[in-house]
Amino acid sequence: MSDIIDKGLVYIVEDSIASGALYASQLEQAGFQCKHFTDGYSALVGIKEKMPAVIVQDVCLPDISGLEVLQFVNKQKNPANVVMITSNSSIDIAVEAMRLGGFDFLEKPFTSQRLISSVESALTPKEQVKVQPLVKNRDKNQDFVGESLAMKTVFRLLDSAARSKACVFITGESGTGKEVCAQTLHDTSPRNTGPFIAINCAAIPAELFESEFFGHVKGAFSGALSDRKGAVEVANGGTLFLDELCEMELNLQAKLLRFLQTGIFSKVGSSEVLHSDVRLVCATNRNPIIEVAEGRFREDLYYRLNVIPVKLPPLRERGGDILLLAEYILKQKSDSNAKHFTGFSDEVKALFCNYDWPGNIRELQNVIENTVVINDGDVIEKDMLPSSFGLGAVKHSISAKSVHNTNEQSVQLSPMSVHDIEPLWQVEKRAIENAIKSCEDNIPLAAAYLGVSASTIYRKIKGWS
Repeated sequence: MSDIIDKGLVYIVEDSIASGALYASQLEQAGFQCKHFTDGYSALVGIKEKMPAVIVQDVCLPDISGLEVLQFVNKQKNPANVVMITSNSSIDIAVEAMRLGGFDFLEKPFTSQRLISSVESALTPKEQVKVQPLVKNRDKNQDFVGESLAMKTVFRLLDSAARSKACVFITGESGTGKEVCAQTLHDTSPRNTGPFIAINCAAIPAELFESEFFGHVKGAFSGALSDRKGAVEVANGGTLFLDELCEMELNLQAKLLRFLQTGIFSKVGSSEVLHSDVRLVCATNRNPIIEVAEGRFREDLYYRLNVIPVKLPPLRERGGDILLLAEYILKQKSDSNAKHFTGFSDEVKALFCNYDWPGNIRELQNVIENTVVINDGDVIEKDMLPSSFGLGAVKHSISAKSVHNTNEQSVQLSPMSVHDIEPLWQVEKRAIENAIKSCEDNIPLAAAYLGVSASTIYRKIKGWS
């Protein structure tokens, strides 16, 4: 008799027979019973007959959308939690899935560890799931705030990640709060009593990186006047945050991979083998898939680190969070500078909401701090803002107007008739072929720029022949 405890029935809704079989195998080894459906309608019938403990399903199905299956599940009595899967790297899909009641969101490719962790977390009955995201946890870190749907998705992912020991890979534009996100993850995890050590990979010279990371012994190199502990050793029992990871050189990536695989290391200049138990959180403002495709980042290291991917949305996509953050930052800066500002004028609020914020939260902080330090009063008025602020917004408006006028003009000059409309598959085919040509026949790279998986492009090409 097997020693594996039966954890419950899991429905896998995945049109790929190979992928579905793989997920089932991984979950069965962890003690789950699995049933695989290859289309949405057969899954609906199965769900109607018997509600499983958890449903794992792809967003893209051959007959109906996975989001429709999710909505159907949530209309049933005692609905199961649904873990959504997609190969499309889009925060919009994640937001929509979470808005419709999805429990978690897995982006292909993901590891068996990530799949099992998500399904085990989803075993909690829906009525017991507390939708109290990390935004409510203000005890240790009050800087990671937000109420937009995009941020609620991030909070849900972080809440799930905090319960595991898996590596987390944070991506997002510069200034979106990646380090604050990592700190919040540490503060809400079981490791919160341990140290949080942050390293900026772009700020350390390559020749000193190994020493900074693993430490060195006295005399290991010129200038090593005493023994020194590295970040890996100092972070033992806690979290090690590697910012701007894609700036790390390939030979150093190999050493990092070896440490991740074994948990052991040696200081520079020493043969003594040491062990450190750290939870690794990484971040980059680049697209790691493109970095891998172009050979600047090791593929094996990427898959080792990308167990739980978290994509932070830019500030311009966070709606009301702009004013929420602005008011929070204003209070911080007013208190620290002994000022008495309590809010913003309606004109400033409108300006903030319509501005693109290319520097994201970091730019918002700088604008407000500059204004608070130089001015006095109760309300921030438009004439108090830095003279350089708003030019980007004006340029953007002019640019948008110009584009609008140009488009109008082109439509007037070249009106389209029904005979000019191309079938969608031809437009898609041309876009894919142009992308492949631009990437010099490198299909994985073209796929990264198009925002789809390489297997999707190979399948499309096969379908055209």
